[in-house]
Amino acid sequence: MIFLTKANLNNNLLSKIRYQLECVEIRDYHLAKLLCKIIPSNCPFERTVTVFGRTLLQIPPLCKINPLYEQIVGLRFKCLLYLVNECGEDARKYC
Repeated sequence: MIFLTKANLNNNLLSKIRYQLECVEIRDYHLAKLLCKIIPSNCPFERTVTVFGRTLLQIPPLCKINPLYEQIVGLRFKCLLYLVNECGEDARKYC
C-alpha cells in the first residue's frame, strides 16, 4: 500500500510540470518571440544596493532556487534556436 503525503504529491506534480516543459516543441514564430521576451536572459533578482558609493548589501541571484529554473531556461534556449535556425532572426536582440 502506498501512502501519498503532501511532499510526495508536490514532488510528483513538479516532476510532471518539468516533463511537460522539456517536451515542448517550438514551431511558431510568434510564440518563440514572445517567450524570448518574457523569459529573462539573466536573473532579474540579483541586486547590489549602494548608497553614496558604498555597497550596503548584495542580493545573490535567487533564480536557481526555483524548482523549474532549468526547464524554463531550456525552453528559452529552444525558442532562440528556433528563431535563429528556422526563421533567420538575429539572437543578439534577445540577450
